Amino acid sequence: MLTSGRVLLADDHRGMLTELRLQLDEAFEIIGSVEDGQQAVDAVLNLDPDVVVLDIAMPVMNGFQVAARLRGCRTKIVILTTYEDHDYIDAAFSSGARGYVTKRNLASDLVTAIHEVLRGNTFVSPSLA
Repeated sequence: MLTSGRVLLADDHRGMLTELRLQLDEAFEIIGSVEDGQQAVDAVLNLDPDVVVLDIAMPVMNGFQVAARLRGCRTKIVILTTYEDHDYIDAAFSSGARGYVTKRNLASDLVTAIHEVLRGNTFVSPSLA
């Protein structure tokens, strides 16, 4: 499959970063991975990815703080999290995210979410609708 976007991964669990690479490697160019929020901000500013996939619960700066700090950048943000509460979804979109995917739906939703935000649309895991 052709790559169609440069993606940065941000999650504080190395096992999840490995899983994300396996899930996304055929569809996108993975340009890096980071394990805390400050590293995510720095990497976005230095690498200029098309999309950053962000966990909410990360050290130094959480995903909402990262999204807010990146507001105004061209990089699109997809939140990938275990949180399935609608208050978290609202907070994610309020902070600047364009997509919200639950980790339990990673395999079925993440590639679609990234494609949708690259097209300028928003995406929320259908299980949360």
